[in-house]
Amino acid sequence: ALELNAVQDVEGACRFTFVAKNDTGTTIDKAIFETVIFDTSGSVVRLSLFDFRELPKGRPRVRQFDVPEMTCDSIAQTLINGTNTCIVNGAESDICGNGLMLSSRITVKLLG
Repeated sequence: ALELNAVQDVEGACRFTFVAKNDTGTTIDKAIFETVIFDTSGSVVRLSLFDFRELPKGRPRVRQFDVPEMTCDSIAQTLINGTNTCIVNGAESDICGNGLMLSSRITVKLLG
């Protein structure tokens, strides 16, 4: 599960704060998601890879990502476009995208 928990303007960037929880029953060694950011007019303004690193089973992790040259008030929604990398037990896996639940605590929507 990925929750967009907060966005905050910091030093010429918008910082995204996510809470990730791995309820798959196995530790994910590395999870990288392709993330698309849309402005308030609905236009795609950025495509980024967000590296959530290791996600231990059953334990929440907070991950932050700075998107340079953007203000948070210009962002309307974020799309998890897919999994770029998902490593489990040293090998690629499809576990990161299977049953991925997305939510947002803030006005910026998180879609998938």
